[in-house]
Amino acid sequence: MAGLDLGSTGIKVLIADEGGNEVLVRQRPTPWRPGPSGTTELDADALIGSIRTLLATAAHDLRDATGDRRAAVEVVAVSGMGETGFLVGRDGAAVAPGIAWFDPRGRPEIESLPAHMLEQFAGRTGLPVGAQVSVAKLIHLRDGGVDLRDVRWFNLPEFVAASMGADGVSEYSLASRTGLLDQDTGEPWLELIDHLGASERLLPPLVHAGTRLGAATAGWVPAGFAGAEITVAGHDHLVSAVSGGVIAHDRYHVSMGTAEVLLRVVDEPLSFDARAQLAQHLINCVRHVIPGQSVIVAGVKSGLLMRRALQLSGITDRAGRDRLDAEAAGLPLEGALDPGSIHVSGARNDDGVLALTVRGDGVSPAELFNAVLRHSNDEIQLLVDAMDRVVPPARSSLLTGGWAGMASVQRARAAVLPGLVVSSRDQDTAYGAALFAMGLLESDLQPAVSRDSA
Repeated sequence: MAGLDLGSTGIKVLIADEGGNEVLVRQRPTPWRPGPSGTTELDADALIGSIRTLLATAAHDLRDATGDRRAAVEVVAVSGMGETGFLVGRDGAAVAPGIAWFDPRGRPEIESLPAHMLEQFAGRTGLPVGAQVSVAKLIHLRDGGVDLRDVRWFNLPEFVAASMGADGVSEYSLASRTGLLDQDTGEPWLELIDHLGASERLLPPLVHAGTRLGAATAGWVPAGFAGAEITVAGHDHLVSAVSGGVIAHDRYHVSMGTAEVLLRVVDEPLSFDARAQLAQHLINCVRHVIPGQSVIVAGVKSGLLMRRALQLSGITDRAGRDRLDAEAAGLPLEGALDPGSIHVSGARNDDGVLALTVRGDGVSPAELFNAVLRHSNDEIQLLVDAMDRVVPPARSSLLTGGWAGMASVQRARAAVLPGLVVSSRDQDTAYGAALFAMGLLESDLQPAVSRDSA
């Protein structure tokens, strides 16, 4: 079985055997197309081309690793980033580029929604009003001339699954990231869809994560994956959270990718008013990948800032990152320079712009990196305080993701998160997706592609 993780930095595939043992992991960069002023797009053909190459490499290496020239993947589960996706016409082709979730476009457009919709937005959708939600990008595309009347919106994992040959669906946890789903009813917000100038078919049929969606029959799917059963595992941070089993309700699951996400599980959706209150702090409450559960999701763009701090320091490889990590961990977290020598901003979830003010000498790459970590700690503390006013405080934290292995990062987060432990797995999201594939392999689920399946 395989878990495919469409991440903001890289696309990963993890292949596991039927016992859940990891066999191999392969990765390629996400083929973003950068533009001016932080704009970032994704071309559908470039994405599928990268996945085709990745799967072909993984299939070849699987045969080598097992010594079996007929070794093949039986089930693929696709997870990935939320908010980003493609508008797709009736012919299955994307009619516009995918816009990155961290792209700043769409903020003025979503803030121009009718007053009553803006007033209801956070409580109804569980999301704060901002450029990150998919509907902001949809309004931007519409205002730029894209006709929404006869297209469908597929979040990235859903688009890839459909491109491989699966049924076209909208999975609940990913649909929750769009701003088009009513959290209380589990149904599309039709008034907003109508305001967009789109039809009721804008959102494909809603399904739960792990639903059987058909087989990989597309001609581009390489041997070794062709014919595999397909499912969508859901939003990457949530899939990462279930990779180690059931999450305790008093634990933070902290997933550190380009975005750093603090996640709490609740058995029932929070009230309209509680969702609206959390949204004031850019915290959302949406559907989990586990049916019947919801999640409180708070995020900061610390991974994006850390990446840009490394680039600013001329560090572009793992060896350089490891050296910097050792240097940063060898300094006091509060810094060895005079107070106020360096100031960092940009980690807030509606920002993402690394802004530095340097007032003193001696600001080394390690001092810069620690300053970014201190700043993101400050932003995380604000989020923790806001969540503690709505649900009982967490008593433990599990740190996962691409940055979690750095000693300097672990030290910083231990200063602000309770009972911190670090995951021993490098690819929690891809492994979590593989577990959804395992569940499909072991189940007799029938296709469930109607909105009545909630």
